[in-house]
Amino acid sequence: MMKITGNENVTFNNNAFYCVGTGRMGLALQKQYFEQLKFVQEKIGFEHIRGHGLFSDDMAIYQEYEEDGEIKVEYNWTYLDMVMDSYLQLNIRPFIELGFMPKKLASGEQTIFYWKGNTTPPKDYSKWADLIKATLTHLISRYGREEVVTWPVEVWNEPNLPGFWKDSNMEEYFKLYDFSSKAVKEVDQRFKVGGPAVCGGTDQVWIKAFLEHVRDYQCPLDFVSRHHYTTELPAPDGHYGYPKLHPKEKCFEQLDSTRGIVDSFPEFKGMDINVTEYNTSYIPNAPVHDTNLNAAYIANMLSTFGDNHRSYSYWTFGDIFEEHGVPFTPFHGGFGMVANGMIPKPTFWTFAFYRKLTKDYVKCVYKDENCIVVQCKADIDKLRTGEEAVYYKGIAWNVDVDMTGSVANIDLQLPMSTAKDSNVLLTELVDEEVCNPLKVWHDLGEHANPDAEELEILRTSATPFVETKRCSNTIFLKLNQNAVCYFEIKTAPVISDRGYTFGRLK
Repeated sequence: MMKITGNENVTFNNNAFYCVGTGRMGLALQKQYFEQLKFVQEKIGFEHIRGHGLFSDDMAIYQEYEEDGEIKVEYNWTYLDMVMDSYLQLNIRPFIELGFMPKKLASGEQTIFYWKGNTTPPKDYSKWADLIKATLTHLISRYGREEVVTWPVEVWNEPNLPGFWKDSNMEEYFKLYDFSSKAVKEVDQRFKVGGPAVCGGTDQVWIKAFLEHVRDYQCPLDFVSRHHYTTELPAPDGHYGYPKLHPKEKCFEQLDSTRGIVDSFPEFKGMDINVTEYNTSYIPNAPVHDTNLNAAYIANMLSTFGDNHRSYSYWTFGDIFEEHGVPFTPFHGGFGMVANGMIPKPTFWTFAFYRKLTKDYVKCVYKDENCIVVQCKADIDKLRTGEEAVYYKGIAWNVDVDMTGSVANIDLQLPMSTAKDSNVLLTELVDEEVCNPLKVWHDLGEHANPDAEELEILRTSATPFVETKRCSNTIFLKLNQNAVCYFEIKTAPVISDRGYTFGRLK
């Protein structure tokens, strides 16, 4: 049994809600997209949202026309305003990613994804810089300077991968960063701008070379950004890919080098690192994303992710997403926390549970490989008779990557009343038996297009199992394979109405 005194002060930076990922920006014009984001914001609540395609042709911002034999540039803000209005309506701000290249400004034909985002450098860097300045200036004019300068700006996406940046040309990306970062600062020095948004493989080489370039050429830099995924190459089969997860003990192995590289430069020591994308698999058709394993694995990551990183943005909030085309089925291994049909996946509840830890939070008092416990203090004015202001919350998980059927036992003693039944333990459980909409969908026949009745069943099956127990100051939790459990223990004196006896029938 782990005994907690309440005097402990354990490192825990719960930065899970600074940003969340999304599909390309143009998808925000869809009704289902808005409904999914609204649901996520109501239940969890993120501060920023980051996705691709700000300058892609479906947003229609960059326009050229010919007049008197001369090519002139104009900008169309119609869709941009619609998207930004909807974000602000849901109390979420953009984490602006500068990309991809408008076709009329592109130097080549290379594209990526079903929606053909152009991933070549601009044919005219001056026009690219003008586009950035015009976009930020328009946003300021519409939403106010003091608001917009708080929106972070990131230059491009994964330029170390040839699909996202032609030939993974490092020098060309540095040129893009030079023009872009300086254009951002020309609009307002208070904008936070960063890069290089690399992912895997050559990440260490790129980050070191990028920082050397920024240092040597005195480019603006306010944060370093990168991405993080925790699987091997997927095994393709039909519409899907099946990757093997890294062992949970090594989930940060690739990521850990970044802090050391950044801190090795005196000019950048201690600089914020924003992980602007992370998930288990990096493909949008990996069935693991829909599972309880994913929820438990992410719960484990969130307990320590903030130790070395300013923010970490889960990729993505919902499954309105089209990198490989429009999904055929509601459960298709999409990145999102919410499956199409407004069905919360198990990972959704991982984030909802971590959000619960922020209410009345004082400090973290315990953290290990399966559990985190925080001390909270309630508003004294809202306490009922006999209740104590100090109480405790926590999250426990059992990651079983190899699906062995393991069981994890959590046994805690807390500094609360030791009298029998003086406290109440509330638990909310997500595991493969009580909150597994993927299994329910399978049992119903894996219908590609569930009807309204089936969707209601799936949504009902996708909620945690809530249980309460009277207890003393010790709690015991038994977690089955890939379970995630939120728990809360507080004093709860029973003050019965005159003549009322719980359980009495005669």
